Amino acid sequence: MRHLRVLVCLAFSLAAAAGLQAQELATYRMDPAHSSVGFMARHFTVSKVRGTFDKFAGNFLVDEKDFTRSQFDVTLEAASVNTRVENRDNHLRSADFLDAANYPQITFKSKRIEKTADGYVAVGDLTIRGATREVPLRFVLVGPIKDPRGSSRLGVEAAASINRQEFGVSWNRLMEGGGLVVSDTIEIEISAELVKVNPETAPPPPPK
Repeated sequence: MRHLRVLVCLAFSLAAAAGLQAQELATYRMDPAHSSVGFMARHFTVSKVRGTFDKFAGNFLVDEKDFTRSQFDVTLEAASVNTRVENRDNHLRSADFLDAANYPQITFKSKRIEKTADGYVAVGDLTIRGATREVPLRFVLVGPIKDPRGSSRLGVEAAASINRQEFGVSWNRLMEGGGLVVSDTIEIEISAELVKVNPETAPPPPPK
């Protein structure tokens, strides 16, 4: 009986601690009108082709005193890829690249956040075409500030480098000189403006 009481007390203590931590985390969401998710790949080894994903959503649970205790996830709609060239965008949506029909979403879910000398690194799971790999996302914070309506806002400037082959995005062709038409290395750039929301009154996040 004594052991049972100890286990019950421990369970209540853990629940209380979890509840306290949840209360310390503020809810922020990406403001799509003032955020962007972009990428860059080399073409013919001599030029850089840039593009964006125009439909995305991000949910952030932020510890405003210690950002390393925060957690977040970002979802991109694969079919929203946009390089400003229709034929190329259709190719990127096809099974040769993102296969948006079968894998409509690209996701990143943080696992831990570490402080660095010049900012932070979020280590998380990036999923593309159903393949998940752990990726470090380097970022810096700007703010928080209060906007004219009194809402708290944070700025996030983030970058990562991935090898698309690791995610099954393997289409390519060799040039006569031996170089690749499209580089395997893809640079990701995120510029996000986060707005603090009241969980009790905020609308639900976009579906995943």
